[in-house]
Amino acid sequence: MRREKNVRGAGAVCLAITCAIVAWPAPAGAQDQPTYARDVAPIIQGNCQVCHQPGSIAPMSLMTYEAVKRYAPRIREKVTARLMPPWHIDRSVGIQEFKNDMALTDEELETLVAWLDSDMPLGDEADMPPPAVFPDPSAWQFEETFGRPPDLIVPSEPYTLAAKTQDKWFTPTVPTGLTEERWVKAIEIRPSWPDGPKIVHHALAFLIQQEDYDEMSAETASLASSSRAMGGAGLFMEWAVGKVGEIFPDGAGKLMLPGSRIRWEVHYHAIGREVKDSYVELGIWLYPEGYVPQNRTRLRMFNATGDGLDIPPGRVAVTQDTYTLRWPARLENFQPHMHMRGKAMSMSAIYPDGQKELLSQVTNFQWNWHVNYIYEDHAAPLLPAGTTLVFTAWHDNTPENPNNPDHTQWVGWGDRTVDEMAHAWVDVTYLTDEQYAAAVAEREARAAEQNENREGTNR
Repeated sequence: MRREKNVRGAGAVCLAITCAIVAWPAPAGAQDQPTYARDVAPIIQGNCQVCHQPGSIAPMSLMTYEAVKRYAPRIREKVTARLMPPWHIDRSVGIQEFKNDMALTDEELETLVAWLDSDMPLGDEADMPPPAVFPDPSAWQFEETFGRPPDLIVPSEPYTLAAKTQDKWFTPTVPTGLTEERWVKAIEIRPSWPDGPKIVHHALAFLIQQEDYDEMSAETASLASSSRAMGGAGLFMEWAVGKVGEIFPDGAGKLMLPGSRIRWEVHYHAIGREVKDSYVELGIWLYPEGYVPQNRTRLRMFNATGDGLDIPPGRVAVTQDTYTLRWPARLENFQPHMHMRGKAMSMSAIYPDGQKELLSQVTNFQWNWHVNYIYEDHAAPLLPAGTTLVFTAWHDNTPENPNNPDHTQWVGWGDRTVDEMAHAWVDVTYLTDEQYAAAVAEREARAAEQNENREGTNR
């Protein structure tokens, strides 16, 4: 069945790196020849134009038939390498059901490439879809989902970035203004428009409030059945190009206390002209007053640096870290973070009985797109207590890496883009033993029903 495309969800479509062109099958006959108006325009509208339009972040506009023809070789190069749209999860392994999947379907890709390899006919203009209506990039993207603006907005302090300067890290601490305990349903984070997305490499928002910060302490372990369990607030939200924010599953969320503050860490990089009074802000949607969800979600940073990043010149380096879960948990997403030598990252689980499972893997990491892969609720990994998570990172410091600025340099960990990092951002929702058992039973019942339906269809 054909998957419906979400124009809003395709908002991370932009230019990536060069890759080899591959061969694709031609249409069976002339009657199958795709046209722009009937076949290609809907694909371009649904996957490209949200970024490839005047004033947006992409380097060229693809709003017209003429523009698409002009950039046809470039488009073919990116889509056949699956660099564009920016969805770089390995499609051959691990979980493949995501809420924000913006990849072209195989059918869309075949249609688009067949047209690009032909004389690119316009076709009957009567077949052209009506112009798409795109969300205002300066507006809150979750506002349409919730039918209202954020309940709470927390901006950073303004910062003026010089036209030419080294990378800067801006770390102001600001009050949230919250006067009562509230639970968070969704968080969106956005740089100021229009220049913010061009100069902000990433932004971290740490929630500072008076509570236990040690996730593994005996005190929090004794609270394992409480929504306050599993430690303090820590990292509240993270942003990089390709991410909007997080909407937490029903019954889960983040806790904010009165008097809390946000400590920002904003990484800026210059673009050749001065940008005045740039800022980043949080938009927060709250659960109804007095509502306490059953589970608390933590945004965890899982390192994959092993004993430390030490990448020799001209070599591919592999590093790995492991973490054992003290409590049952559901993983809501997978978001690898590396820099210019980043090549691949995987997240695996070793269960208490010794079985291993590759949960997700990005094998074509692109440092200028930090895509957040958000699992469908029924597909999000459910892990029992005692599960070991394994994060493995590959860095390519060879001349074959087109993103590599200098393959003759030793590279280590650092904040600069020319340095390296290796970690994954994962929202972890901790569960009680009873909640975990109920969730597993629900998954098993769903799988049994699907099998029964398939068997009935095949009869």
